[in-house]
Amino acid sequence: MSDTPVKQHSTAAFHGQAVASFAVALAATAIGVYRLDAGAWVRGFLAIAVLYLVTSAFTLAKVVRDRQEAGYIVSRVDQARLEKLLAEHDPFDRP
Repeated sequence: MSDTPVKQHSTAAFHGQAVASFAVALAATAIGVYRLDAGAWVRGFLAIAVLYLVTSAFTLAKVVRDRQEAGYIVSRVDQARLEKLLAEHDPFDRP
């Protein structure tokens, strides 16, 4: 019997909530930068900084996910090797 962890999938509602939350946050920030009582250069700088922050957050999330998936694959390979060794081992066999 294998102790394979159950892979959890997010629901459509959770996905929709995450997309809506991201859209609202990005829109609110864009409106705030646009309506800011500052010069065009300051607003432009803040807009570029927000875009850089968003792309960096996506990259970080992808790197963390990829590292977790790689760790899971290595763990499964190690588990399979251990199960094979245990299945082949006969404690009553004398060399």
